[in-house]
Amino acid sequence: MSQLIRNGMSAAGLAGVAWRKSTRSGCRGNCVEAAALIGGEIALRNSRHPNGPALIFTRDEMTAFLAGAKDGEFDDFAS
Repeated sequence: MSQLIRNGMSAAGLAGVAWRKSTRSGCRGNCVEAAALIGGEIALRNSRHPNGPALIFTRDEMTAFLAGAKDGEFDDFAS
């Protein structure tokens, strides 16, 4: 049975996926964690709220975002 995935779903509903975070994450728990889902999507969550909401993106969406980040398109967000 296929699970309907919507953005903002509870990360608790994604039990069994392997969450990982960047080695650049801070020690204060200010981390974004990512997990590859069985259907090929990528889930993101806040490490401080592991059962809170998870955002789900397609591989194409993540590829576009990461390419933009690597090109500096979001550098104005950094403090």
